[in-house]
Amino acid sequence: MKDQIINEKGFKYVESGFGQPIIILHGLMGGLSNFKGVLGYFPEKGYQIIIPELPVYSLPIINTSVKSLSHFLHEFIIHKGLKNVILLGNSLGGHVGLLFTRDYPELVKGLVITGSSGLYENNMGDGYPKRGNYEYIKTKSEDVFFDPKIATKEIVDEVFETVNDRNKLVRTLALAKSAIRHNMSKDLLKMKTPVAIIWGAQDCVTPPSVADEFHSLLPDSDLYWIEKCGHAPMMEHPDQFNSTLDTWLKTRNF
Repeated sequence: MKDQIINEKGFKYVESGFGQPIIILHGLMGGLSNFKGVLGYFPEKGYQIIIPELPVYSLPIINTSVKSLSHFLHEFIIHKGLKNVILLGNSLGGHVGLLFTRDYPELVKGLVITGSSGLYENNMGDGYPKRGNYEYIKTKSEDVFFDPKIATKEIVDEVFETVNDRNKLVRTLALAKSAIRHNMSKDLLKMKTPVAIIWGAQDCVTPPSVADEFHSLLPDSDLYWIEKCGHAPMMEHPDQFNSTLDTWLKTRNF
């Protein structure tokens, strides 16, 4: 997917298709390739898929926060001249989508969250990452999925590189702490935007109870479960994820 990246006025992103824009927001340890299933499916359904590379590791450390990523998203949408967008976010990306929707509801037609932070965060596991221990990182990466085989060597190597890069590790920890600070439980009741909650039934990072709480707090939400699935349904069960999302978009006339 790297060869598809557009580099334009400080923004890096992948784009495909025409029609209703869907902007995809990757997670803290995630990347553009996590959504290759969505990118390959929805352009043929009449949607414009746009996946910006969030500046997770390039913001000044003092501004490395969920709020700053939401501001970045606003600048990106203005740059692209978009309106009435649908946001789709996994993990931290879902949190960014929620915060953005709260602050700029006039720009958002619908929101999809999967394994989203914003109410509960367990993504740092049992404490400070063990930087030099590859097997530990491998185990923690596998724990993200119901099927540990989804955590390929490429994925594990990328996480290992991140936690052993001081610049990336400092910003990863800053964003994890920011996600905990920016709890949105008091904001959700006021958000009227339609929301699809698509959740892995065996997610151990943001457990099923988190999805239930999102559903109970968001006034206009639909909750969908994907069985035998962990924290990243679009990676672990891409066909079912796409089918579920497609159904919701049609039900909502998006």
